[in-house]
Amino acid sequence: MIIYGKQVCLYAMRRHAEKIEKVYLTKKDAIPGELLKKFGPRTVFVENRHAQSMSRGGNHQGVLVKMEDFEEADAEEVKRASFVVVLDSLTDTGNIGAIVRSAYALGVDAIVACGVKQLNFAAIARTSSGALFDMPFSIRHNILDLLNEMKQSGFSCYGASMEGRPVEEMRFEAKRLLVLGSEDRGIGSRAREKLDGTVSIVMKREFDSLNVSAAAAIIIYRMSHAQR
Repeated sequence: MIIYGKQVCLYAMRRHAEKIEKVYLTKKDAIPGELLKKFGPRTVFVENRHAQSMSRGGNHQGVLVKMEDFEEADAEEVKRASFVVVLDSLTDTGNIGAIVRSAYALGVDAIVACGVKQLNFAAIARTSSGALFDMPFSIRHNILDLLNEMKQSGFSCYGASMEGRPVEEMRFEAKRLLVLGSEDRGIGSRAREKLDGTVSIVMKREFDSLNVSAAAAIIIYRMSHAQR
């Protein structure tokens, strides 16, 4: 896959060099000198128009990287985790990337996307600023099957909902799972029935809700610091 943009490319080059096949630059000073030296045999200089074509018009900032396709986590790796976030029918790569970034920073061990057939992992890597490369992430089509399996593996399952109990009032088991629904539909009704409870964020002002990625960061932080 091709990723582009200075921040995500530098992250990949510094932390996942073994997965990088080629580095494309529009100018010599687009990356630090030590990285230019390190990736010398794998570096190709291209004209800006070529870089624009490779990034499909995105803001490449003079740096593009071709690397191995993203490898999804398997079911057993997810079950070995302590804190798992499940995305129920989220498709916006900007929101997903922001959630991955916050989840990685705040201690989530794995993320599972449900209700989607495929995702643009290159875009998610970019919008997560590279955190995707260090976050076990997988796609499972059926959220009901996933929740059943996770509950059988000892997970307590919670969902984010405006009608839920304020998250700051709660304590959570060591093995815990948070479901985040799409902004337009929320968590599906059948999935909601399998949850052990729902959590909410108390608003200080009268307002409908937060963006799903902002809400995710707040709830993940609370769940990371409120174990039984």
